[in-house]
Amino acid sequence: MFKNLLTPFLAGTALLALGLQPFAADAQALKKLSDTAKEIVAPITGKTDDRLEKVTTFKHQVTGVTVSEDGRIFVNFPRWSEDVPVSVAEAMKDGSIKPYPDDEWNAWRNAKMSEISPTDHFVTVQSVVADGKGSLWVVDPAAPNSEKTVKGGPKLVQVDLKTNTVKKVYPFPPEVAGPASYLNDVRIAPDGTFAYFTDSGSPGGLVVLDLTSGKSWRVLSDDPSTQAEKDVVVEVDGKPLRRPDGRQPQFNADGIALTADSKTLYWQALTGKTMYRISTEALQKAASDPGAVKAEKFADTEPTDGLWIDKQNRIYLSTMTNNGVKILGQDGKVTSFLQDSRLRWPDTFAQGPDGAIYITASHIQDSPWFNKDWTDDDFALFKFNPPK
Repeated sequence: MFKNLLTPFLAGTALLALGLQPFAADAQALKKLSDTAKEIVAPITGKTDDRLEKVTTFKHQVTGVTVSEDGRIFVNFPRWSEDVPVSVAEAMKDGSIKPYPDDEWNAWRNAKMSEISPTDHFVTVQSVVADGKGSLWVVDPAAPNSEKTVKGGPKLVQVDLKTNTVKKVYPFPPEVAGPASYLNDVRIAPDGTFAYFTDSGSPGGLVVLDLTSGKSWRVLSDDPSTQAEKDVVVEVDGKPLRRPDGRQPQFNADGIALTADSKTLYWQALTGKTMYRISTEALQKAASDPGAVKAEKFADTEPTDGLWIDKQNRIYLSTMTNNGVKILGQDGKVTSFLQDSRLRWPDTFAQGPDGAIYITASHIQDSPWFNKDWTDDDFALFKFNPPK
C-alpha cells in the first residue's frame, strides 16, 4: 500500500528533476523515470533486519566463507558464469581481498586450461572450511560452470594457516568424482580423521574421505535421500525459479552439517523439503559395505542452500524463498529467525571465534544461469549473532 501511494509522488518529483513536464514526457523519459522511481522505492520497501551486519562486499560472485580460530576470514569465488580472477581469497580488514594461499594456486583460467595443471591449481572452488586447528580446507569440484569435471581436477586441498602454504592435496578418483560430479561442501571431523562431502552433481550422493589413508568412497549415491525431489519447486522473488528455456533447476545433495561430537551428519538436497541424517560410524564402515548404509529422515523443511549446526545442536537453514535464515531444532520444528532483502540467495554459513555467524549472499537467481545477464550483482558478506 505504501509503495502504491509513494510511487506517483516520486514519479512527479523525478520528472521535474529531469526538467520534463509530466504529460509531455516521451516514452524514453518515462522509462527512465520508472527505473529511477524503482531505485528510490526499493530501499524503502525492502525488508531489512538490524541484526544483520554487512562485513564487506566483493566484485565477483561469492559462495563459501569460513573464519579461522584467530579471526581471519576466507572466501571463495566459483568459476560459474565468469572466468574469475581469484578462486580463494583472504578478506582483509581494509576491504580488499588477497589471493590465497598465493597467486600461483589461483592462476587457472578457462582459456588456459590446456596449459595449466588442474592437480595443483584451483579450477572451480565451491567451498572453504577452517577446522579451528590451523588448517584451511578447500573443496575443488573442478567443474567450470557446474558442467563436466576437468580430468584430474576434483580434489580437497589442505592449507597450513601458519605458513600459508599447501600442506596436502587429496585427489578424488573418477569412480568417486565422475564426469558429472560436483562436490559441494565439506565437514571435517574434529579429530582430523575423516572428511564428509555432499555431491550435488549427477548422481547426487555423499562422499567420505579417510584423511589418514587418502582413500575415498561414495555413499548413498543416487539414493532418494541425496536426489532433488521432483515435486518441489524452488521459488524466489514470489515466483518459481526457471532457466531461460523454462527448466526448473534440479539441485541434488547440497547443505551439510556435522554435530560437535562428530557422531551425526545432516544433509539435504537444495531442491527438496526433507532433511536426512546418518551416523558417521555407518559412513565410515561403508568403505567395505556401501549398500548397508540407510539414511534416516530427520525433518520436513523447505528448499535451502547452506546448513550450520551450533553447539546447542540447532541447525541454521539459509532460505532463498524469503531471503532469510531459519532455525531447525532437534524436535524437528522450524522457526524463522531473520529476513533481509539484502540476502539474495543466502548461501554458506560459518561461525567465528567470537560466536558470530557469517553468511554469504550469492545472488544465484540474478545470475546468467536464469537471466540474459546479471540483474543484481551486489555480492556481500554479512554476519549476525545467534539467539541465546
